[in-house]
Amino acid sequence: MRERESAQLSFADSVVGQLGGRRTQATLDQLQAAIDWKALAKPIRKLYHNDEGGAPAEPVIRMLKIVLLQKWFNLSDPQAEEQLNDRLSFRRFVGLRGNEHAPDETTIVKFRARLREGGREGGVERELFDIVARSIEQRGLLVKEGTLVDALIIEAPRGRKTGRKDDAGNDLTTRDADASFTKKHGRIYHGYKGHLAADSSGIVSDFAFSTASHHDSRYIDELTEEEDKAVIADAAYADQNRRDRLNKRGVIDGIAYKRSRGQKQLHSLLRKINRAIASIRSTVEHTIARLRKWGVTRARYRGAKRNACDFTMALVAHNLRRAAWLTS
Repeated sequence: MRERESAQLSFADSVVGQLGGRRTQATLDQLQAAIDWKALAKPIRKLYHNDEGGAPAEPVIRMLKIVLLQKWFNLSDPQAEEQLNDRLSFRRFVGLRGNEHAPDETTIVKFRARLREGGREGGVERELFDIVARSIEQRGLLVKEGTLVDALIIEAPRGRKTGRKDDAGNDLTTRDADASFTKKHGRIYHGYKGHLAADSSGIVSDFAFSTASHHDSRYIDELTEEEDKAVIADAAYADQNRRDRLNKRGVIDGIAYKRSRGQKQLHSLLRKINRAIASIRSTVEHTIARLRKWGVTRARYRGAKRNACDFTMALVAHNLRRAAWLTS
């Protein structure tokens, strides 16, 4: 693969080298040093086939860094292009020199499509997640005292009627056909769900992506099938058969209890157990809060495949940043 070479470091680059936001630069310097960029870029390079002609591609590591910057700073494609041409810390992080222009938003869109369409099972983003997860485990950053499970809703626009009808006479809308509806705390949502399995260190160890109508508990068993110590989850995952299976495996049942139909309140002992479970679950709740801050709970695209790729890259970004923090 032929990659476009970056411009040489100029005198102007050295003059402004210490300018820019110190906090952002410190964070990006930490991530730059903590991440094995070559290992992450390896599966992506296999997706390029322009060795015998055509314009050189943007450097893979640069494009990967741009996608991660979008997650860490909640940037759309146009915003990413603008910020890369404006912010010194961002330019240094991705290796832009002098008056070198950042990749435009179309290039970013095409790169993300390459991630989504290439690799095993149709997308390389899962491979990137697995590479990061293996690296984190090899570095001994996982506590491995149980798996914490939770889910978050990713809202998609409900669309509007187009004024046209299909062959069956149904109103056609601009609604995302892959998304679906769910109800939580009395509110109706339209979109998707991200299902997380996290270590008590705050690292996401596994995940699933689904349409919103799938119940939270539908994925807990596959996300915890290899767990041999404890499974921690809120009352939405409560099921007696699941508790029996965990006990049979010798796994601690850390699933919160819920009231039975007609029961006014839980027994005082069960309330104490639930409070203890809630304190442990706070780690995965902090992870979800961070993803919300990054804009992950709003679907940026139409279609399950595009949004699943976006969600996966958000988890890659989270794990990389969390691992860098754990080793700082």
